Amino acid sequence: MTIPQLQERMARGSLTSVSLTAAYLRRIRAVDPVIGAVLRTDPAALRQAAASDLRHRTGAVRGPLDGIPVLLKDNVDTRDLPTTAGSLALAGRPPRDDAALVTRLREAGAVVLGKTNLSEWANFRAEKPTSEWSAVGGQTRNPYVLDRNPCGSSSGSAAAVAASLAQVAIGTETDGSIVCPAGMNGVVGHKPSLGLVSGDGVVPISSEQDTAGPMARNVVDAALTLSVLRGDRAGDPPRPVPLRGKRIGLWRLPSLGPDVDAVMTRAAERFRAAGAEVVEVALPYQDRLAELEFPALLSEFHRDIDAYLATRDGPRDLAELVEFNRTHPQEQTCFAGQELFERVLVAPATTDPGYLAMRAELDELSARSIDETMTAHRLDAIASPANPPAWTTDCVRGDNDVIPSSTPAAVAGYPSVSVPAGFVGELPVGLLLMAGDRQDQALLALAAAAERELGAWRPPRYLPSVGG
Repeated sequence: MTIPQLQERMARGSLTSVSLTAAYLRRIRAVDPVIGAVLRTDPAALRQAAASDLRHRTGAVRGPLDGIPVLLKDNVDTRDLPTTAGSLALAGRPPRDDAALVTRLREAGAVVLGKTNLSEWANFRAEKPTSEWSAVGGQTRNPYVLDRNPCGSSSGSAAAVAASLAQVAIGTETDGSIVCPAGMNGVVGHKPSLGLVSGDGVVPISSEQDTAGPMARNVVDAALTLSVLRGDRAGDPPRPVPLRGKRIGLWRLPSLGPDVDAVMTRAAERFRAAGAEVVEVALPYQDRLAELEFPALLSEFHRDIDAYLATRDGPRDLAELVEFNRTHPQEQTCFAGQELFERVLVAPATTDPGYLAMRAELDELSARSIDETMTAHRLDAIASPANPPAWTTDCVRGDNDVIPSSTPAAVAGYPSVSVPAGFVGELPVGLLLMAGDRQDQALLALAAAAERELGAWRPPRYLPSVGG
């Protein structure tokens, strides 16, 4: 069911938020031990739901999310629940205040159901991490095939939505951490334009690229959640636009393998059958973006994580955090390394001229890579694969996740959205759509049309393993 369908039933009195919330809490207890996506539930969830039911009875509904259960990635501050970023270093007293986006969710009447696991420090600790492992939550498993990885770092949110443990969830992305888990777990994930959703109270990597965004089982629910996150509580669901006459650029990325490419070919055929024009494109400047992005993030992380840690009990800065990890064996049970933290400590400051030149070039080339491609081909959006088939989770080997499709929109701060596109065997593959700055609403409408034409969602089967 979509959020509008749930709200219609609540308006008729045939469903209450208390019964909906209780059903999700029961499902978490029954299903989550298999996948390990939910770190903790909010003891006040049913009280929040009862308050929503009173508003529904008295005609004081606050908008489309009133009474809807939402899970939050555990790097989003909550004043009444721990916020750990997956690290034992932050497992003590909760933050003093809610993140700005949580305030908006509460004001809109959403039920904060609990917190989801994540890749520790959003995958920005070790050079070869294992996605969705954290010292606080252990390893989250892909609900489609349990020995496969759910992709990081918002995969707890994605796996929870895929397993129907909440109606929607909140993820965060610096580069790929919403859209890759969405694709790999067969759900919808929207990375908004940079600045559309407040980052206040979210554990950072880089304020130049970080954004929170919604994850859901359909585009309608993701779009309605975005409307609340951006401050528009009365947001309307997106109306799928006719694909006839739309021009979509297909960026194939053959490095993800022939099976993924076949899924993209089938998607292009569906779009053409619906009247769209699909043209093959290749985005420029990608090698240079790959060369510059990581060094810039090292400098930005040092600045931003020190500022965040100063607001919390625990290590006061990154240097103290590095020492904490060295002296706490539980932080080393899957992978021991913190090579990225150590490189951050010696990275140039964000006032350094070399860094400033690097970030300026990144911003320019990433925007040009999308803008020039869309202008040259008169495109409404660019489409590419969001992910390869999920790899086997392995703490020794680490991830196998060189996925270049998310980088242009992530670095430029432009919107992107992943919708289910198909399967390679039992493993989901997402279609990533991207467009120009602040084109979120138009992109979500196009994503709703793509979702309708592809019809690729199917529920997970929790298979222990598959061959290959």
